[in-house]
Amino acid sequence: MADPPTTTEVEVDQSTLLSLTGPGNANLKALGKHLGIEVGSRGNVVRLGGAPAKVALAQRFLLQVAELAIEGIALDRQDHLRGLHALGEDPALHLRDIFSEIVLINGRGRAIKARGLAQKRYVQAMRAHDLTFGIGPAGTGKTYLAMAVAVKALLERQIKRIILTRPAVEAGEKLGFLPGDLAEKVNPYLRPLYDALNDMMDADRANGLVQRGQIEVAPLAFMRGRTLNDCFVILDEAQNATSEQMRMFLTRLGYESRAVVTGDITQIDLPPGARSGLAEARALLADIDGISFCEFTDVDVVRHPLVQRIVVAYERRDAEVGRVQKERADARRAALAGATPSTVGLELPPAAPSEAGSRGGEG
Repeated sequence: MADPPTTTEVEVDQSTLLSLTGPGNANLKALGKHLGIEVGSRGNVVRLGGAPAKVALAQRFLLQVAELAIEGIALDRQDHLRGLHALGEDPALHLRDIFSEIVLINGRGRAIKARGLAQKRYVQAMRAHDLTFGIGPAGTGKTYLAMAVAVKALLERQIKRIILTRPAVEAGEKLGFLPGDLAEKVNPYLRPLYDALNDMMDADRANGLVQRGQIEVAPLAFMRGRTLNDCFVILDEAQNATSEQMRMFLTRLGYESRAVVTGDITQIDLPPGARSGLAEARALLADIDGISFCEFTDVDVVRHPLVQRIVVAYERRDAEVGRVQKERADARRAALAGATPSTVGLELPPAAPSEAGSRGGEG
């Protein structure tokens, strides 16, 4: 039998009230919707009502957000939802553990921090392991945080070089002939890495480090035959590395080096029949000491709030496509198992096309 509903009040300092409620009480409305409880405010008192466990979680959350606001740590609405999710996962956690630590101060003086429990664990893993995999949907900060940790290590002279690489694979469309020399041909594929780098430090300093060879941005194919010592190496878009390329990359790691591999195995742009090296590495290396695998979900998306809902919609579609394909494969196996010796060599008729099945290669 469910516990009867309960109510409680949270009194907060007037100076932190807006941090809790948000414009037009938007934060409180999101809190109530997320937990399925009643949330309202009068003056500097927030009133909560609903299931006891959820009311207790909301109370703990609001008190901790108020503490952070007093300390000068402001959270936006998406931070609120990620923090709430983290507190629900770990009762011993304090929001300060997630949002207070600064990874890097960028060239414009803005603090780069973990924004959620998954990002916090990811940063910790990169600091503690020589090889870290960050796997999850777009917009979860995998590459951005890896760049921040790498730049911090370079500025503190923990390493001598940063190497940023990604496969030169077209994302679904054919780009055709690209003019220019080799560097100009591959530059469009590497542009996102330059963008992230320029957000970490001012452009002049970044360009100086690139010209001196302390930061190198290159296609994955250029890694073959090299031994990478005293480096922080980031392989981005690793889902588009083939099995052979992933094996080649992982065996380049030299003394006093760290590597971070990021990717989203739901967005593979390899030709049909080619196996993703990232998916294979996750299956082969998960139990090896010294390697950390960090998984992200739609909850961890830190871009526009719409991106999170878009990710969920595509994941739901992919799950439905997978279910239809599995049912079709099971039906074919059952038909083969029940076939007589004289019909085993006959080809089964093709399954009727379905809207979901016809889109199986999207995404």
